[in-house]
Amino acid sequence: MEKGQIAYKAHCLVLPFPGQGHINPMLQFAKLLAHKGVKVTLVTTRYIHKTMYGSASSCIALDLETISDGYDEAGRGETSIDAYLESFWKVGSKTLAELLEKLSSSGSPVDCVIYDAFMTWPLDIARKFGISGAVFFTQSCAVENIYYHIHEGLLKLPLADDQSRISFPGLPPLEPLDLPSFLYDFGSYPAFYEVLVGQFSNVDKADWILSNTFYELEEQVVDWLAKFWPLRTVGPTIPSKYLDERLEDDKEYGVNLFKSDNDACIKWLNERPKGSVAYVSFGSAAKLGVEQMEELAWGLRRGKSNFFWVVRASEAAKVPKGFVEETSEKGLVVSWCSQIEVLAHEAVGCFVTHCGWNSTLEGLSLGVPMLAMPQWTDQRTNAKFIMDVWKIGLTAPSDEKGLVRQEVVEHCISEIMEGERGKEMKINALKWKELAKKAVDEGGSSDKNTDEFISKLVQ
Repeated sequence: MEKGQIAYKAHCLVLPFPGQGHINPMLQFAKLLAHKGVKVTLVTTRYIHKTMYGSASSCIALDLETISDGYDEAGRGETSIDAYLESFWKVGSKTLAELLEKLSSSGSPVDCVIYDAFMTWPLDIARKFGISGAVFFTQSCAVENIYYHIHEGLLKLPLADDQSRISFPGLPPLEPLDLPSFLYDFGSYPAFYEVLVGQFSNVDKADWILSNTFYELEEQVVDWLAKFWPLRTVGPTIPSKYLDERLEDDKEYGVNLFKSDNDACIKWLNERPKGSVAYVSFGSAAKLGVEQMEELAWGLRRGKSNFFWVVRASEAAKVPKGFVEETSEKGLVVSWCSQIEVLAHEAVGCFVTHCGWNSTLEGLSLGVPMLAMPQWTDQRTNAKFIMDVWKIGLTAPSDEKGLVRQEVVEHCISEIMEGERGKEMKINALKWKELAKKAVDEGGSSDKNTDEFISKLVQ
């Protein structure tokens, strides 16, 4: 049967914010919808479409379309986030409307726009066309709950100097430093703060609120938010091979904004004993200061464990001179890799992470204990949960300058890889791995929520 003749249940347009950490989970959810019989059009910006490696449609049938953010040729570059968001809103709104018009007149009208919570304007455009809207949160429900309280004026900023414990419904008591960085360091990144708190400006008008988490992981806060939101947990949205294996050949997200030599990475890991490697990566956006990079490098050199360190090309100059050569016996430094494939490798026994939400979910879903070195945004909150709630890792303590020193890096990795606490973390990590798998497998909490979402689309 020709592709055009397939009787689809509905047509969803999926629009992530243009960044690796936003594209991955939404692309994965798009593949899941397509697997379940929904026609899916994945929309990226023209610049992202031009520069990405791999193909989003390589695993399962997705249609690809583009809209403009006003930076089609050279990308955002050094443009301030304020100016970029303003342009994306103006040009993106216009080109999204043109795309919806085009799809409608070509006999394939869209039934629902699933849009990244970082952007509120796609809902307004969808409404003009009489199309339903589903907002997709790419951060944890715990973090969204905190931002929601700020938006509603339920927590006043800046925090009082003597404020020691902060309570939110559905969350454990938090200290100021457990909050997202834009709140405890109020005024630090005003444009990001506006985006994150602004996510809730029209959330009440969305038909669905989808979240990349799973019910069992954040039960109490999900129950609380679901009292007043049409919230459905649909995660972890990671490639099927590593969880339920229901999507054929689905072993990677399919889109990379960075180039990697994966075969060489896996070959190196294949030559290392089980559980002997500390995998170190700070994601696609976090930037460490030169001093912190040096301390991390010397900590890895001091330790007994093998290490696999991802240092993006833009960060490479911060690695101490001669370090790569000096440590080549036990270490590998690469500019990018398929993180999910590395975490799934039996040689990896610890994940040193910035605690971005995607990395946190990946580590947890693959049962890898973590050393949390949060840098900014939601990462400190995620680190709090990794250590104190889910008990699958340690948070590396920093000194008065905010630096995690080399001896701390060495000690923490050793504790996770060889210590008694490490054994407990591994047991807990494997428990969460099973629960993550169960959530997305047939009849699991996330699977049921996804099926319910599709059934309401076709009513």
